[in-house]
Amino acid sequence: MNKIKSILICLILASCGTQLPEIAPDVVTEKTLHDTDDPAIWVNSENPEESIVFGTDKDTDGAIYAFDLDGKIIESKTMRNFKRPNNVDVEYDVKLNDSTVTDIMIFTEREREQIRIFSVPDMKPLDNGGFKVFQDTRENEMSLPMGISIYRSPKSGKIYAIVGRKNGPKEGYLHQIELEPAGDHLAPKVVREFGMFSGKKEIEAIAVDDELGFIYCSDEGHGIRKYYAEPEMGDEELALFGGEHFTDDIEGIAISIYPNGKGQIIVSDQQEGTFNFFSREDNSFEYALNLGTTETDGCEVTTAALGDKFPNGLFVSMNDNDEKNFFYHDLSRLKEPVKAEE
Repeated sequence: MNKIKSILICLILASCGTQLPEIAPDVVTEKTLHDTDDPAIWVNSENPEESIVFGTDKDTDGAIYAFDLDGKIIESKTMRNFKRPNNVDVEYDVKLNDSTVTDIMIFTEREREQIRIFSVPDMKPLDNGGFKVFQDTRENEMSLPMGISIYRSPKSGKIYAIVGRKNGPKEGYLHQIELEPAGDHLAPKVVREFGMFSGKKEIEAIAVDDELGFIYCSDEGHGIRKYYAEPEMGDEELALFGGEHFTDDIEGIAISIYPNGKGQIIVSDQQEGTFNFFSREDNSFEYALNLGTTETDGCEVTTAALGDKFPNGLFVSMNDNDEKNFFYHDLSRLKEPVKAEE
């Protein structure tokens, strides 16, 4: 009996990505109330050690938690009473009017079918209570927003939200929404509907490479899709890659950005319990790592030095809903494993 049990345990471990050595987190955050999902990192340019990690707590009684770099909840920056907040992103120096700029945090509030925008770090609403999205159809969960990411155009300086939904059509799954300065808030204007969908599961994770001008999104049971971020560049799908490197769900996407186009597209292999690393230059697969998380939905990365705590940058990943927390790794630890000599 003990022998059979041992064999079963070995099979389970082999199926969960634990054949890769675990890189334990530097910090594990305090727990949220319900179900962690997606993080965003706000870098405090004046005092990097006081940067904030925001994380969604995805529930009908949901919240956007704020954590310090020790993983402790910052209650004064945490916002509650949202209806299933899903994904979150931040942007810097966003213009509200001719004399006012602010950093912002944006997230989807799925059950209210809307997007919310708040200033950072003072957490003031900039959206007149939120604005609705995907209201052209009321069936098959097509009106429920999920994934979101921000694009700042290097050409025009315009700020856009790229938004996905719980379900959608084969074409036009994503919306690109310009966030226009409107005095004391930001006003939405849909500028295009684009993006293919396999119909297999859903598209939740979205990430934007501002510098190179690309949008990446995870068609969960299919592959990673790539598009131009500039609306006038067209809706052509530039690539569909990576699907063969995932066990099942292709989830959170984070982009590490270094000079001269260097960096990586980091994507959660949810059921395998690992992360796949792809080249930012040509999107080729490089390697996989086990960072100790399970069932990861969302992740985020910054290459900025965050003081003595994370001098090489920070990678944040959601840990499964039983644990209800996020893991922090210093970015220098996410290197390609050294291959053993044969």
